[in-house]
Amino acid sequence: MRTPTIGNGFRPAIVSIGIFLVFGSSMAALAGTMLIWPGTVLDRLWMLNETAHAELRKAGTYLGPLFWALSIMLMGTAAGWFRQRLWAFRLSAAIICTQVAGDLVNLVRGDFVRGGVGIIIAGTLLLYLLVSRIRTAFR
Repeated sequence: MRTPTIGNGFRPAIVSIGIFLVFGSSMAALAGTMLIWPGTVLDRLWMLNETAHAELRKAGTYLGPLFWALSIMLMGTAAGWFRQRLWAFRLSAAIICTQVAGDLVNLVRGDFVRGGVGIIIAGTLLLYLLVSRIRTAFR
């Protein structure tokens, strides 16, 4: 089997985005766990984002398994990303597009700081993925 090669100095970008996907997977799994089993010591973490907690609590515990499914998808994408698979590049771009769309919704709903900062960060990352030559590292 061929060992993946990273040319043209893309290694830091490949590693950084892969770590970003693993981190997202971890956070989705944690959120899913906290939604399925509310009232545990983990609930203290909701202090970091009380607005999200209030919104998600209204929806009920059924969202927990959806967050776990998201976590599995992100971990699979990270595995494909580190192996430099084209499908993982495309899925990563779609995931970041979804994040930009969510940030736009936050902006429209009046959360200007979170929405604006999110659009800047996710939009810049998406632009980098689509405009840079990083895609050439994927096959």
